[in-house]
Amino acid sequence: MQSADVAIVGGGIVGLATAYRLSQRHPGRSVVVLEKEPRVGAHQTGHNSGVLHSGIYYRPGSLKARNCRAGKRALESFCSEQGIPFERCGKVVVALDAAELPRLDEIARRARENGVACELVDAAALRELEPHAAGLRALHVPETGIVDYGVVGARLAQLAQKAGHEIRCGAQVERVRAQTGGVVIETRAGEVAARFLVNCAGLQSDRIARLCGVDPGVQIVPFRGEYYELLPGARGLCRNLIYPVPDPAFPFLGVHFTRMISGGVECGPNAVLAFAREGYRRRDLVWRDLAETLAFGGFRRLAARYWRTGIGEMIRSASKRAFVAALRRLVPAIEAGQLVPAEAGVRAQAVAPDGSLVDDFLIRRAGPMVHVCNAPSPAATSCLNIGGLVVDELDAAGL
Repeated sequence: MQSADVAIVGGGIVGLATAYRLSQRHPGRSVVVLEKEPRVGAHQTGHNSGVLHSGIYYRPGSLKARNCRAGKRALESFCSEQGIPFERCGKVVVALDAAELPRLDEIARRARENGVACELVDAAALRELEPHAAGLRALHVPETGIVDYGVVGARLAQLAQKAGHEIRCGAQVERVRAQTGGVVIETRAGEVAARFLVNCAGLQSDRIARLCGVDPGVQIVPFRGEYYELLPGARGLCRNLIYPVPDPAFPFLGVHFTRMISGGVECGPNAVLAFAREGYRRRDLVWRDLAETLAFGGFRRLAARYWRTGIGEMIRSASKRAFVAALRRLVPAIEAGQLVPAEAGVRAQAVAPDGSLVDDFLIRRAGPMVHVCNAPSPAATSCLNIGGLVVDELDAAGL
C-alpha cells in the first residue's frame, strides 16, 4: 500500500492546480493524484473552449467573482512564465433588443463592481469591433482572453511530477475507508493510505463525497454542450468573442462565437441533459447515470420549472436549422453550410434538492477531507486560485 500526505481524486485542471499549489506551499509533503482515465484532463479540461474569463457575470463578493479575477491574473502569469500561448483578445456581450438592455446594464454594473475594465458601446462602435455582429448596444470587455486549457493542465501535471508528486492514471476510486490518522483509498490501481483526501472529481464529485461518507448536499446533473465550428473560409465572421446577454435564471451563457487560440471559431453551446455523466455523444447512455438523474427530486423540480427552455435546447440539439437560427441572431450573415459539427463538452452542474442550480463554487471540508462539490465555469480560469483555497482548507485541517 502506497502512503502519501495528500491524495487528490481527479486529474482535471482543478486537481492538477491543487497539486501544483501544494508543491509550492508545502514542498516537503508527498502528493498522489488519482485519475480514473488513462490520461489527465480527459473530461471538462480537455473539452473546454478555452476562454480566459474576466469575471463580468458573477455576483460581487461570490467565490466565482473573487477567484475569477485573481485566478485570471495568476493563470496569465503562469502561462507567461511557462511559455504557454494565450491572448487577451476581448469580447462583446450584445443586446439584441430593447428588452435586453436592462440586463446588459446590470452585467456592466457587476463587471465594474468586480473590478473589470469594460465599456458600453453603441451599435456603430460594435460594428467596428465585430463588423458582422447584430445588436443595439454591447458591453466591450477588452481583457477577456483565450488559451488552451489542455496545454495548461499538461504543464501543471509535468510540474507536479517534477516536484516529486505521483500522477496515477487508471486509478478509479472504488471505496474510501477511515483509519487512524487519515483514510485508505481503494482504487483499481491499488490502495493508497493518505493523511488527507481532496475530491476534485468534477462529474463524479458528488459520488466521491458519498463514498467518503459525506453528504455534499447537491447532486451533479450532466448537461452536454454541443458545438459547431466555422469552416476556415467563414472565420472572418467573428474576430474574437461574441456573446448574447445571458438569461439570469441560468448559469449558462447561451450560444455564442468563440475564437480559439488554435485559430478556429467555435459556435455554441446549447445545454441538453446528457444521458451519461460523460456522455459527449447523443447516443451515449449509461442507465445508472440516467436513472440517478431522473430519480433525483431536485432534477424533477428543475425540469418542471424550466421545461419550455429545455424543449428549446433539445430542438436546437436535434435540428441544425434551429441551431443556426440561434446563431443568426448574433451574426445574421452566417449560413448553415459554413458550419461543421465540433466536439461536445459536458458540464458538471450541481443541483440542489429544491431544484435550484448551484451558481457558485462549492468547497466543503469534512475532517481530513476537502470536497470541491461544484466547480463549473469559470473554474478553469480560476484553477490556480481554487487550488490555493483547497490548500487553505488543508492547512486548517492540520496539514
